[in-house]
Amino acid sequence: MHDENATPLPDESAATTPETSTSSDPSRRSVLRTASIAGAAGLGIGALGSGTASAAPEQSAATAAQAAQAPARQGETMIGVPFEKRSTVRVGIVGLGNRGGSMIDLFLAQPQVKVVALCDPVKDKTAAAAKKVTDAGQPAPATYTKGEHDFENLCKRTDIDFVYVATPWDWHFEMAKTAMLNGKHVGVECPIALQLDQLWELVDLSERTRRHCMQLENCCYGKNEMRVLRMAHAGLFGDLLHGAGAYNHDLRGLMFDPDYYEGPWRRLWHTRLRGDLYPNHGFGPVSNYMDINRGDRVTHISSYGTPALGLAAYRKANMPPGDPSWKETYIESDRTISLVQTAKGRVIRLEHDVSTPHPYSRINNLGGTKGVFEDYPARIYLEPDHSDDAWHDFGGYADWDHWLWKEHANPPGGHGGMDYMLVFRLMQCMQLGLVPDFDVYDAVTWTAPVPLSHLSIKANGAPQPIPDFTRGLWKKTRPGMDSEKPKA
Repeated sequence: MHDENATPLPDESAATTPETSTSSDPSRRSVLRTASIAGAAGLGIGALGSGTASAAPEQSAATAAQAAQAPARQGETMIGVPFEKRSTVRVGIVGLGNRGGSMIDLFLAQPQVKVVALCDPVKDKTAAAAKKVTDAGQPAPATYTKGEHDFENLCKRTDIDFVYVATPWDWHFEMAKTAMLNGKHVGVECPIALQLDQLWELVDLSERTRRHCMQLENCCYGKNEMRVLRMAHAGLFGDLLHGAGAYNHDLRGLMFDPDYYEGPWRRLWHTRLRGDLYPNHGFGPVSNYMDINRGDRVTHISSYGTPALGLAAYRKANMPPGDPSWKETYIESDRTISLVQTAKGRVIRLEHDVSTPHPYSRINNLGGTKGVFEDYPARIYLEPDHSDDAWHDFGGYADWDHWLWKEHANPPGGHGGMDYMLVFRLMQCMQLGLVPDFDVYDAVTWTAPVPLSHLSIKANGAPQPIPDFTRGLWKKTRPGMDSEKPKA
């Protein structure tokens, strides 16, 4: 179970037919177990059971609109709330597969961090991670390997400040909730939850428990992303008009690899939803550029999806007869394209495609009245610097690098160093008692396209309202990722 997506970035259910379906009604499809999807009407796909089709009704547009309305606040806002200052940050890690098994190295690389507890029902993975802890000179961590719910016992410990969750998506909501209810700050890999009602519950729990609940979006800490962020805030792009982000990454081989993921859990999501399953890598950075939840907010999303053909074609070409994947019917659009509107009238384009052959791209585009940047490859055109109607080298703007990248020019770890930057900065904020760079409101906003794009595609692109998770506080400007270097 505890094997996070861990999709490598460069330098970074039983169905009756094996044919790919483009049906817009996943409630009629038989899907495999999805343990943590409780109250599935919040997403609109009905209750999911082992090998049985759901008869629950689809969520209506009216229900989605109702879910967009902010319920009464149960606590106080977490906007601007600092961590408690501590000399040592004590960490518990849940999920030690591809992602958790590599991220533990970066936690151990921080001198002020102690990894005190580990959880994964795959005992060999837990033992390998525990050896990394002792090899780093720290005491042997407590280990929790007794079944899928042993993470609950880890969260009950009194010697943990922060719980890091790197498990299959099905478990993210339940684990984040359990951590906060046990008094722990929690950081979760993407996406943080899969249903609108779950997103609202995470906001309410964070506010009630006074614990931070964060989407650990590593792409926000990419070198190019942080440089563009500082340039945007300095006004180099003029008034911001539009942006784009994506997760376009050919994952067909990995999704059919029986050894890469702990079971077929990621591929099975392609039998359940049609929308953007992984918006965070593209949405997070662009939201930062535009100060979403810090002076602007996203209000609506309209999504469109292609037929679902790629995974079935790959299976036909590569998987032997009798492979369990032949029982699966894929409905996830090979490419989804979403348009997101903001309160200030800006437009954000999001794309998702992991099922067809293409080079990797997160697009990472930002445009304003003075020019435009686009990544993959990185290129820029700004007035008054340029006037020849041609792209120019982004390397000429290195002076605008964020202080994190100036201080850590060659960071260790994967994905070009952005993973290290995320862990370093988060642990620094906890140690010094600073406000985190992003919070629960960012987490749920960046994940909201998962359920909402599915609903929009089912409704032929009809706009779906995006909740104001800040309950009106988005109108106040405040700091975020564009941080000042701490003086301490």
